Amino acid sequence: MDGSHSRTLPATVASAPRTASALSSTSLLGAAFVVLWSSGYIAGKVALEHAGAFNLLVARFALATLAFALLAIVGRVGMPGWRDAGHSAVVGALSLALQFGAVYLGVQWGAEIGVAALVIGSMPLATAVFAPLFGESVTPRQWLGLALGLGGVLLVLADRLHFGGAPLGAYLLLLLSLLGISLGTSWQKRFASRIDARAGLTIQHAVATLILLPFAVHEGLRFDFSPTLNTSLAWLVLVNSVGGFGLLFALLRRGAASRVAQLFFLIPPVTALMGFALVGEQFTALKLFGFAVAAFGVYFGTRSVAGR
Repeated sequence: MDGSHSRTLPATVASAPRTASALSSTSLLGAAFVVLWSSGYIAGKVALEHAGAFNLLVARFALATLAFALLAIVGRVGMPGWRDAGHSAVVGALSLALQFGAVYLGVQWGAEIGVAALVIGSMPLATAVFAPLFGESVTPRQWLGLALGLGGVLLVLADRLHFGGAPLGAYLLLLLSLLGISLGTSWQKRFASRIDARAGLTIQHAVATLILLPFAVHEGLRFDFSPTLNTSLAWLVLVNSVGGFGLLFALLRRGAASRVAQLFFLIPPVTALMGFALVGEQFTALKLFGFAVAAFGVYFGTRSVAGR
């Protein structure tokens, strides 16, 4: 017995640093994802002052398609089979075309930015609700973490939550956007994370481009080609689409969709910080407290999964 124990002990001890290293790597990827994704709200806000919503989205997704295709060609990535390609197409329709198309149009129709951020920020709750449909379970500890995260988001956005005079349709579009990102994230984790990220993201962005193109044509050419728009669009493509979705793809490969989704609770507070630093938006003590609550909720909810 002693000899057997001595043989297994080194492997067990050796696995501990590897596990800690993997968790640290995932945490760094998660932090980078939150920062990159949050920056897209600032870049998008600036870009929408110079372009129509669907014009901007089609340009962004078409350029991102070319970028991912180039990365796939350089990396000599083979094309996936029809089944895997079909799953990636579903993700593109949900996470890209439906999410961004609905939220941009909702804001264009008059929905408050604060309300839009809150609705999309509640994505972890929606993903947790859908989790059983995709073979995942959510523990009581994770539910508490989700509740804390949502509470933190509400505190951050407390001074901006009013519905104004926007039509009901604007807010229904925000809920449609929430449905898109929630189902898309779950579908990505369950069915579409086996293929190479470069091939999968090429398909997803190409499908989103084709879906939104008729809406852009109906919208008419609303694109002023100014340096501000060009810079914002370059940021949206290279940093948010290539960097942000690449990190999301990698994170979904490493963990459950409900755990990855909790990172979205951090995006509204981080966006508020960026708005304060870059475009002069107010950042109060209440917002800072809300950020801390949201961050603790994410830590509390994800720690139980990582610590199993």
